[in-house]
Amino acid sequence: MRILVVNGPNLSMLGTRQPEIYGSMSLAEIIAEMREHAAGRGHELADFQSNHEGSAIDRLEQRDFDALIINPGAWTHYSYALRDALAALSCPIIEVHISDVEAREDFRKINVIRDVTSAHIVGRGWPGYLEAIDALG
Repeated sequence: MRILVVNGPNLSMLGTRQPEIYGSMSLAEIIAEMREHAAGRGHELADFQSNHEGSAIDRLEQRDFDALIINPGAWTHYSYALRDALAALSCPIIEVHISDVEAREDFRKINVIRDVTSAHIVGRGWPGYLEAIDALG
């Protein structure tokens, strides 16, 4: 299975951005762990991170993957454009959030993409990404 991992805005700052909330692992370290975990299950993993909503949507439109793991970051709370792009996909989509967004600020409880994703893994730290790989099979 070809899995695409998309990480949204500010996730490139993992490891230095609020480590008390997001942990001390960098995005590169998390992707390396994911790549190894996926390979151990016979999957191929590609990754993409952008702070630009249109770039992420352009990447999704390439449709060169069988499943998607996405941490949309702040786009979760307002991006109807991302929601529409996800709704147009015909593959499993797993939404991952490192922190428990539902237990944080009120604006983080708004999720405009939840109903177009297959599953949600929230508040499990960076290992939530590995759980998403396992959930895909």
